[in-house]
Amino acid sequence: MLASSEPGPRVFRRQLSGAAVLRISLDSIIAISALLTIAAIYHERFQGPYIILALIVFSLTFPGTMLAPGSLFGLAREILINWVVVLGILFFFGYASGYLNLFPTKMIMVWAATVPSLLWVAQIAIPVLMPRLLAMEGVTRKAVVAGSSDLGARLVDGISRATLLGIDVVGVFDDRRSERRVNIESAPYLGTLTDLAQYIKENSIDLIYITLPMASQPRILKLLNELRDTTASIYFTPDIFVFDLIQARMDSINGLPVVAVCETPFYGVNGLIKRLSDYVLSLIILVLISPLLVSIAIAIKINSPGPILFKQRRYGLDGKEITVYKFRTMKVLEDGAQVRQASRDDDRIYPLGRILRKTSLDELPQFVNVLQGRMSIVGPRPHAVAHNEQYRKLINGYMVRHKVKPGITGWAQVSGFRGETETVEKMRQRIEYDLAYLRNWSLRLDLVIILRTVLLIFGDKGAY
Repeated sequence: MLASSEPGPRVFRRQLSGAAVLRISLDSIIAISALLTIAAIYHERFQGPYIILALIVFSLTFPGTMLAPGSLFGLAREILINWVVVLGILFFFGYASGYLNLFPTKMIMVWAATVPSLLWVAQIAIPVLMPRLLAMEGVTRKAVVAGSSDLGARLVDGISRATLLGIDVVGVFDDRRSERRVNIESAPYLGTLTDLAQYIKENSIDLIYITLPMASQPRILKLLNELRDTTASIYFTPDIFVFDLIQARMDSINGLPVVAVCETPFYGVNGLIKRLSDYVLSLIILVLISPLLVSIAIAIKINSPGPILFKQRRYGLDGKEITVYKFRTMKVLEDGAQVRQASRDDDRIYPLGRILRKTSLDELPQFVNVLQGRMSIVGPRPHAVAHNEQYRKLINGYMVRHKVKPGITGWAQVSGFRGETETVEKMRQRIEYDLAYLRNWSLRLDLVIILRTVLLIFGDKGAY
């Protein structure tokens, strides 16, 4: 249903194989099949409202993703959180429109409780069973790699992990001496590039992956010319992919192919969806929490001398300075060239401020920033300008996080990287999660992060 909670693989848009289609359709297939089966058990005819419900479920669960669990419990937790988000959307709009009344309550509850278990079993079974089924049906394809390099090793490892592809890498070819070649245990060295074409013909190889560096253009052109007399499919993996790609994709300008190496996920329609969801959700939330905002403002005025709001300069979209609002939680209003991060038992924080920070209630005025268009509800958390200037010099790719608007909450914050980053390594890990969010963004991922944020408010030991 959703991306894994880990920073995740670098995504590159491509044509999908049959196995890949099954992979991203699995959640939809299971959820809709369970609905059809349970409806039949309850003697309900699958028509009208059920067809519409099935279409809505499909739109919320497609495309899905095979999760990479660290444990069976971790997998179950990810599936349950994702499914709760889907159910939350269904029940909210179903209740608001009265559409929910068209279905037997007991049947809907059984369906809602059954799907997570089926997804859990499928996520475990499919990666194990699919390669064996492909082998039995004789559809496993044999591949070789031209280029025994770090990139070639990463490609072989990626193929071996993507078991649903049904690809068996039988070996690698390279012209370099043994001491310069990267040893790939699962793919033995088979010969030089001169030997490649003949080997393809004699061993019925289906796929050739060329991972030679772009600087080797003459060798690549010579190799492609030699391979014209084979029927194998040829793929070129340029070494630009050793870099940290953000929303990489192929495009063309008047027929000339171009590769996007670093691009915002909020381009075109995605940008409209993101802005519309931010505007609607922030407006609804501000109306609902307005009594709470007034109460907090009065409490701050009573408990500590000074302004109610703390305004601080932060970097926003494209690295432009914005002013971010927070409820004041400290006795000081630091916004200069040097800003000390808040730490545990910080004597600058007054008692009520500590409660506001612990529960994240101090962040609530930032929904006004969202309405202004300066921030999003979900995105990389903005840092003080002084911290940005410090870390952009220490961490590669730090400023890439500013290709999107900063958020009230983010992927890093719900993944354990909230609070003080007293070391450069901790900040580097936080940035990795921010970049993973940019690579894997979807509206459903935003909803998952919002849900996790709500669950963390009273249970995050890292907040102070």
